[in-house]
Amino acid sequence: MQPSPSDPAAVTLELERIRRTLEVGFTRTDGALALLVQRHDQTDEAIKDHARRIDTHDGRLDTMERGETERQKRQDARLDALERARWPLPSIAALVGLLGLALTLYQYAQK
Repeated sequence: MQPSPSDPAAVTLELERIRRTLEVGFTRTDGALALLVQRHDQTDEAIKDHARRIDTHDGRLDTMERGETERQKRQDARLDALERARWPLPSIAALVGLLGLALTLYQYAQK
């Protein structure tokens, strides 16, 4: 049996049901929006973290390309030391050649 529209108690009861339905709907909408905001914040943080890692990697690559890492500096110093300490074969070969020429000229002049 339907209450008559002119019954104030029935109208009040029906309005209360509508109000409750609207509150439940708004609560669900608020919850969904809060979840979206939380996911948005997490995504923003992940993007910022990723950007920081990219900047760090770019900085490391720049340092490596310029040869400024400690390992590269040690290797350069080691190479310089090896180059200074190597046996001067070309210089000795030139001296031996000149000495041979001088001895040949000396022997030729003796005859």
